[in-house]
Amino acid sequence: MSDMHEFLRKALRLSPEARAAIAGSLLDRLDERLDTDALARWEDEVGKRLRELDSGAVAPVPWSEARRVIAGE
Repeated sequence: MSDMHEFLRKALRLSPEARAAIAGSLLDRLDERLDTDALARWEDEVGKRLRELDSGAVAPVPWSEARRVIAGE
């Protein structure tokens, strides 16, 4: 797990173009089979989170702040 965090921390310091290339490569290598149950659960979760934002139950966090937390800064 710490290897993943280190990779993410380093990747976030790359240029937008380099990050996009890495993201594209990773996405290209995902298993092409769709798990329809997982997809439905993910859509439910996204809907729930949007409702929470719309209702004011949760507040959004600016990307700059989230990025600092992810990078451990």
